[in-house]
Amino acid sequence: MMIKIDFIIPWVDGSDPKWQAEFNKFTPKNKILNSESRFKDWDNLQYIFRAFEEFTPWVHKIFFITYGHLPPWLNTEHPKIVIVNHTDYIPEEYLPTFSSHPIELNLHHIKELSENFVYFNDDLFLLQKLKPEEFFINKLPVDIAILDTTHDGLIGHIVLNDIDIINKNFNRHINPRFSKKNLILNNPSKWFHPNYGLKSLQTLFLLKWKGHTGFLSNHHPQPYLKSVFEEVWNKEADILRQTSTSKFRDNQDINQYLFRYWQLITGKFTPGKYKEFVAKRKYAEVKT
Repeated sequence: MMIKIDFIIPWVDGSDPKWQAEFNKFTPKNKILNSESRFKDWDNLQYIFRAFEEFTPWVHKIFFITYGHLPPWLNTEHPKIVIVNHTDYIPEEYLPTFSSHPIELNLHHIKELSENFVYFNDDLFLLQKLKPEEFFINKLPVDIAILDTTHDGLIGHIVLNDIDIINKNFNRHINPRFSKKNLILNNPSKWFHPNYGLKSLQTLFLLKWKGHTGFLSNHHPQPYLKSVFEEVWNKEADILRQTSTSKFRDNQDINQYLFRYWQLITGKFTPGKYKEFVAKRKYAEVKT
């Protein structure tokens, strides 16, 4: 029996006058992390939804997160589409928010969300038919567990905050079995899987460092377990609340990657094929 797999996709229309009026009541401290392009509707959402219908007919529900505005062409009566307003699942004390981070960190509060779900951004497109096994095998997220040094990008500071939380919870001072080497070598079939090819050498070399320095990351649809969100919230509620109260993105934040890293560290994933990840999942940066 196939498990239920939901999709989640957030969207914002920065041209909405009501949204703009609320946005203008606040001022972001970090202009780089909160540039105008973060809130722009690129008029490409219809292609994403058409791809869902054409290429992933097996999806259980598509949770469409929005401030309140909706694209005029969207069939809101479609049996698979669930419209989710920020006020439907994000605690009131965190609203309004103009940061993707509170939107992501509180996904587990969405009513009727399945245990297995895939988080999309509105700049991710499916271009061919996909099977459920692309995202989940044996009820576990399909992912790549390869150590890395640091994140090269605009959100590098935020990713380092995620890594700091991982090191805080999984280290040899808490329990010897939580040392990086033990966590990895006690679960070698997931960290040194043949699917990774020579990329496993990267993990092997980085075992020299006792703390976690980072994980290989890509910008693509990310499969998650709702229970992992709940587990992390039970462990790190203070920092999650701190980020959730931030109206705009900030370098002190954490983001959704924390839940992915937690899944990797705790072995709650199925090793994917690195070559297929590279071959099938392409990234293109568009600047205006």
